[in-house]
Amino acid sequence: MKFLPAFNDMFDDLFQDPFNYSSVDSMRTDIVEKDGNYLLNMELPGYKKEDIQMELKDGYLIINATKNVNNEEKDEEGHVIRRERYSGSCSRNFYVGDAVKHEDIKASFDNGELKITIPKDVTPQVEEKKFIPIE
Repeated sequence: MKFLPAFNDMFDDLFQDPFNYSSVDSMRTDIVEKDGNYLLNMELPGYKKEDIQMELKDGYLIINATKNVNNEEKDEEGHVIRRERYSGSCSRNFYVGDAVKHEDIKASFDNGELKITIPKDVTPQVEEKKFIPIE
């Protein structure tokens, strides 16, 4: 039968639930201190650069990854044999301090690995007093 391999795959996939792992497992992170910076290497297999968002809010670096997949298999006549949809997201938060600004953080993404560089010691900018002259 033509559709038997696809049919068997469907049952094999039942035992590999994409929602059966925690979001922490899907964003494995290594943090290294080097040259006055913290280097974060995050594994995001299957994600694209467009799927990832980073935000700095109230001293926390928030990293979100969202993925939507719609797979469809058809036979030679164009009849749908199998249609699958997957939607998932994962998120991590890291406290980086209130002195770190978004300009201080550098990030790159290549081959499923997000690399983030955060300066370790950032001195907060103290606003200079500006006096108003009296006439």
